[in-house]
Amino acid sequence: MNTQNQQIILMNRPEGVPTEEAFGLRNIPIDKPERDQVLVKTLYLSVDPYMRGRMNAGKSYIEPFALHEPITGSMIGEVIESNSAELNVGDKVQGFLPWQLYNTVDSKTVSKINNTNVPLSAYLSVLGITGLTAYFGLIDVGQPKKGETVVVSSAAGAVGSIVGQIAKIKGARVVGIAGTDEKIAHLENELGFDKAINYNTTDDLQKALEEACPNGVDVYFDNVGGKISDAVLRLLNNFARVPLCGSISSFNAENEAFGPSIQPKLLKTRSLMKGFLVTDYEERFGEGLQYLSEWLFEGKLKYEETIAEGFENAPKAFLDLFTGKNVGKQLVKVSDPS
Repeated sequence: MNTQNQQIILMNRPEGVPTEEAFGLRNIPIDKPERDQVLVKTLYLSVDPYMRGRMNAGKSYIEPFALHEPITGSMIGEVIESNSAELNVGDKVQGFLPWQLYNTVDSKTVSKINNTNVPLSAYLSVLGITGLTAYFGLIDVGQPKKGETVVVSSAAGAVGSIVGQIAKIKGARVVGIAGTDEKIAHLENELGFDKAINYNTTDDLQKALEEACPNGVDVYFDNVGGKISDAVLRLLNNFARVPLCGSISSFNAENEAFGPSIQPKLLKTRSLMKGFLVTDYEERFGEGLQYLSEWLFEGKLKYEETIAEGFENAPKAFLDLFTGKNVGKQLVKVSDPS
């Protein structure tokens, strides 16, 4: 086994849009697993927009990254050495671990992947936190009904692309918002969206939304916040629901941004806007995975991945999230299984 281990650490707390200088690469030893521990070789890393918030020092729903300590996130790995009765060498596992080539961890901190009928990477996308976020945000908060209009921002992204497809499964009319013509074609031709709008090339987003949603908006799955959301919220129908999943438009803002006051619109339409975290539904993960798996194997659900190659390219893959270069889930392939 290669005895060289490396980790990616946070070098500084960026102001505004981060650069690769915010990250550092450090050599560390590989710890031999003790009792009930396993040595895990990293196969895939997940890069996610919420990580930008963890680069700041302020209080949030999750602890910030510590300076000069490794970035942590969801990963898939392979057990290459075991001192545990629960996991064997060769087992594939997933967990929330430091960005390292190798991690020595207690066996209970990772979970074994039993179903191998799909690529391993799917357990970081459609059958992972991404898919579960889409499922619970739409089904529990959005509650789409047959014939309603569902609008999804960042619709070609990891969560948004799954949200739109689930809404179609539930019989809704789905309008997606994305930033390139290629993404628009993908949403309409591959994923079955009824209409998609390129916010970068549309002269009048408000008018484009009104034309795409002649009967108003019943559910708005908000991944971005900002001006795009301001435009969608103006079209809310009575008793509309707005699952608030993310606000990537403001993640790199140095000052807190304030848009139009939305309280009068929410009051007049008796609409619900609710922020949620996928961890709120941890006890129901089994339910979500059951439906996602069924839809996937029935061919009702497609998923896309943008995969960067090489551990050292994880920072760049993360930064690409903020320029919209990814289609579907952004992952980093670190190594092949043994």
